[in-house]
Amino acid sequence: MTNFLLAFSLYFSACSLSGKDSGARMSAAPDAGRVLIVYLSRTANTKAIAEIIEASVGGTLVELELERPYSENYPATVRQVVRENETGYLPPLKTRIDSLEKYDVVFLGFPTWDMKMPPPVKSFLSRYSLAGKTVVPFNTNAGYGVGSGFQTVRELCPDSKVLEGFEIRGGVERDGVYLRIRDKERKDAEESVRKWLRRIKLMK
Repeated sequence: MTNFLLAFSLYFSACSLSGKDSGARMSAAPDAGRVLIVYLSRTANTKAIAEIIEASVGGTLVELELERPYSENYPATVRQVVRENETGYLPPLKTRIDSLEKYDVVFLGFPTWDMKMPPPVKSFLSRYSLAGKTVVPFNTNAGYGVGSGFQTVRELCPDSKVLEGFEIRGGVERDGVYLRIRDKERKDAEESVRKWLRRIKLMK
């Protein structure tokens, strides 16, 4: 593996905790029927956080799926994502979302890949306009942080209210550590997520 790929692989994983984004605050918790929770998850850690959010505020859960899924072979996927980031390629999505206009709040969850937002999430933001909506990012990573992911949310949603994001450590696929947010870690994550939701005024 080249030095570049090695450096990339240190950051490519599924799943950390701070979320220092600034943004508008809602005055009241949203109606659960107006909440959409969209997420991309390779090792199920981002999915775990999405489920915790759904259990806390309600909403509709939607997992982003590709027309042509990434390989289960980790090094092959690393190489593919590097190429996609270099070329700006947006992989086509299998996922379709109907009646997006009925949602006021969109939670957007993704792991950190190459210290960036994964290409499939960029595909989603390219296909669907979130203008006028409140967008709430959340992230899982291998402990190296969200990278430029939350900044990319702001850049790709210029006409949305982007609230403070949430990040937490999850799996490290490179090392064979997959679903980390379970058992005690999941209970700790639930507490952290709910503190965050209360801080940004989306949960009482």
